[in-house]
Parts: sequence; structure tokens; C-alpha cells
Amino acid sequence: MIVKTTLKDVMSQPLTEEQKKMLDALDGDPVPDEDCPAYSYEELKEMKRLADERRAERNKQSVTLRLTPETLRKARALGKGYTSILARIIENALNDPETIRKNL
Repeated sequence: MIVKTTLKDVMSQPLTEEQKKMLDALDGDPVPDEDCPAYSYEELKEMKRLADERRAERNKQSVTLRLTPETLRKARALGKGYTSILARIIENALNDPETIRKNL
């Protein structure tokens, strides 16, 4: 059986006594453990640097591309998100030397 609930539904209900006891037991600062270790400033700085590099690699750029009306019609027929699909098609084609050779 699937039960669907939303955060609004959950938050609109008052806390049970058991939930209140659990929250009271959380008094104090969190204690690091193996699942959530304490990181040094240098480690956090390195994580931020890596995250920024990965974000820059994934950052997409806008380009202007001239397509025939037929090609554009076919692309739009793919539905919402067709530009992302076109980007993947182009990327796959550029990674395939045979496709490049065939279309030069």
C-alpha cells in the first residue's frame, strides 16, 4: 500500500509525546561520528574547491545554432526539454569519430 503525504501535512499535525521526548533528548551540540565526521578548515576548503571545479565543468553555455525548419520541427516534436536532448545528441556525435568523418 502506498501512502502519499506532504511536508505540509506532516507539519500541520502536533508533535506526539514520543516526538517531543526525542527532541528534548537532542539538547546540546551534535557529536561527530563515522557517518558525519568533523572536518578541519583545510578539508572544508578543499571540498569547496573541488565542488567549484565540478560545477564549472557542468556549467552550460548558450550558443546560437542555425537549423533547418525540418530539423527544428523534429527536435521540438521530442517535447519539453528538447534542447537538452539535442545537446546530448551533439555530444554523443562528437565523441564518435565515425559520425564526425561521415558528416564532414
